[in-house]
Amino acid sequence: MYQHHKLNSSRLVLLLKQWAHAQGVQPRLDVAEQLSQWLSTVDAVALSRALHALESTDSPAIPHKQHPVDSRALQAAFQSTRAELVELVTVPPAPVKPGRQRADNTSPDQPDPQAAAEFAVHVARYLALHKQLDARVAALRLQLRQGLSVGPPGLRRLAALDAVLQQMLGAREQRLWASLPGHLERRMAQLRTAHEQHLKAAGRDDDPHRWSLPGGWLHAFERDLQALLLAELQVRLEPLAGLLEAAQNDAPCSTHSAPKTRKTPEPETGMIE
Repeated sequence: MYQHHKLNSSRLVLLLKQWAHAQGVQPRLDVAEQLSQWLSTVDAVALSRALHALESTDSPAIPHKQHPVDSRALQAAFQSTRAELVELVTVPPAPVKPGRQRADNTSPDQPDPQAAAEFAVHVARYLALHKQLDARVAALRLQLRQGLSVGPPGLRRLAALDAVLQQMLGAREQRLWASLPGHLERRMAQLRTAHEQHLKAAGRDDDPHRWSLPGGWLHAFERDLQALLLAELQVRLEPLAGLLEAAQNDAPCSTHSAPKTRKTPEPETGMIE
């Protein structure tokens, strides 16, 4: 029987399910069931060997120079990077302008609602932001691992295990990220179709200049694009939050104790059906 899993509370999973429901599409598998297919038998064997190797590196016969983990500095780096990335993905996009003057005399210097309705414009911006998220989160993850690697054996093993899992699951994770633009394109088409059907039913003429105003279908799509990026950021930061929590739990044993991570408020990104 299908059982709900903690992973179902992921904002990204809930968002994609909401879009699929609006499009009349049934999700294929529970997210936990999909993740269970990520590790094959070969992967499981490789992971087991990696765990044994990590245990052997902390043998008493192999001395390690141990330092207190500065969990406060790690928390500051996490919060700072997270705040910068939230700001990055929530900055309003620049108005889209036509490449040249159109037949209707729209000036190349003026915003063009027709150009803004092209998915290519939005996917280019999404992919650029996606690339920045990827690079910044990877750098922060490495910084957290380096911070843990100077600490006691348990934290050193956790840092090494995180590196092994990132390498093992990285290719599959990238394929999943690469599938998100497809969901975004279908969402845009669904919103535009609903807009056109509403106009037809009401017997009203369309006004492209209202598409990007509050209540317009393009405005709703922009909010959805932002929501997708924020949900992606949340998923990307979850492993890093785990590393940070481990460092903070060990903090009483060091001179660099720090409180638990407190989540900073995020902007509201409600979706419009």
